[in-house]
Amino acid sequence: MKKNTRKLICLTLLAFVISVLPASRLFAQTFKPTDESFKQYQYPEWFRDAKFGIWAHWGPQAVPRQGDWYAKKMYMNLAWDWSKNGLSDKPDDDYTYHVAHYGHPSKFGYKDIIPLWKAEKWDPEKLMALYKKVGAKYFVSMGTHHDNFFLWNSKLHKWNAAKMGPKKDVVGLWQKAAKKEGLRFGVSEHLGASYTWFQTARGADKTGSMAGVPYDGNDEQYADLYHKKAAADDNGWLTKDPENQKEWLSMITELIDLYHPDLLYSDSAFPFGDVGRNMVSHYYNQDMAKNGGKLEAVYTCKQPSKGMWVQDVERGALDSISPFPWQTDTSIGDWYYRTGQKYMTGTEVIQMLVDIVSKNGNLLLNVVQTPEGDLEPDVLTILDVIGKWTPANCEGIYGTRPWKVYGEGPSTQKNQAKGQFGGVKDVRPYDASDIRFTTKGETLYAFCMNKPTGAIKITSLGKSSKLNDKAIASVKILGSNEKLAWKQEAGALVITKPSKLPEWQVVTFKIDFKK
Repeated sequence: MKKNTRKLICLTLLAFVISVLPASRLFAQTFKPTDESFKQYQYPEWFRDAKFGIWAHWGPQAVPRQGDWYAKKMYMNLAWDWSKNGLSDKPDDDYTYHVAHYGHPSKFGYKDIIPLWKAEKWDPEKLMALYKKVGAKYFVSMGTHHDNFFLWNSKLHKWNAAKMGPKKDVVGLWQKAAKKEGLRFGVSEHLGASYTWFQTARGADKTGSMAGVPYDGNDEQYADLYHKKAAADDNGWLTKDPENQKEWLSMITELIDLYHPDLLYSDSAFPFGDVGRNMVSHYYNQDMAKNGGKLEAVYTCKQPSKGMWVQDVERGALDSISPFPWQTDTSIGDWYYRTGQKYMTGTEVIQMLVDIVSKNGNLLLNVVQTPEGDLEPDVLTILDVIGKWTPANCEGIYGTRPWKVYGEGPSTQKNQAKGQFGGVKDVRPYDASDIRFTTKGETLYAFCMNKPTGAIKITSLGKSSKLNDKAIASVKILGSNEKLAWKQEAGALVITKPSKLPEWQVVTFKIDFKK
């Protein structure tokens, strides 16, 4: 048989196999549950280019309007004193609020809060259209928080939004709205911490007239919500119990297989060793099967990745350019709605976005929703500020890569305030001499992090700078047609302040070089 004939027969057989076998069979086991296998991971271009996502960190814990961690703290007759790393001698504010408004947690517990979450003003399509207009390229839905309540239509767990509360598949409806607007879609899972976090529901008052009376979490008919009683030494952020870990795996696997999200976020370091590796390898493999062999999935957790996943930094930012794409997750205020809370400004969000992108990162921003599901006026104002800046300045954000250095100015000094979970603080002051850089092709973008009051001097672009060996051909300001006066001096690129600056605080200069 001739060589060409054999080749034709082989190709024909291969085409037949591809046509009859489902994609899941063809691409299964591309990733094995090992670190060595994960090293072949390649960051999807969509994520590297997207830069900005919006997150709905939302659920029944918003109902009391008291902010974060209500499901845990409503059971804390003695608050936790972080300064002493131990219990204080006073009740937590959420416990006091709960007793005053709902009754003692032995009678009215978190299970009774859940039916009060109706989400009656929630319009996912309207919100998604707004988020796209603001500039988000991906959207992330809460899947489940540490309260062990699922926002998806689970067949494994009755405590879910499709059967209780709003009686809607929240994850599914968010996903449908995101697809309609052309946004990538992700989900966050916070379940791994729930097994220890929620043990307060199995306690009892230590002081007062109800001392010793068990909370409703001790009623075993509700153990599927509050979890079984943890061993005395099982008190870390992630449970050590193998049964709990196995349950976690089945729950998150269901979430993956029902929605096939583009991004999956774990609110922890890499979870549960080999159990977590099984989850991530399955997540990567099913995504390749979905996409004809191309891996588009992003898994993110709060642990440096060495290229195997995306590192997430909560409430902070890295202090230098990372060789690997990474993500900040933060919120404009509390994670959950709280009456009268103070939000960051739209300008602070923009400054944070620019700083993160200059270091090879993405920003995932939680936009706080009311329990009913809409946005209050203060939040809409923040989004309006971002939405006015993005169209004019987005070419310096989307699809860009870091330059030789991420920036210059006072905010690059090593004495920066530290973030809550490592890195530097996400929200911090900037002045007009603080500059951030991004690149796209042969173009450099220089962001003046606060509105200049005089000439703009960029020392990294001076003729004698070791960072730049190119002569500058043109300098333009994004969002303005005014012709700029500038000069490349030995010590700096000096740009004369234009007679009229754009209305926003963060100003972007587009710099092209001579060939």
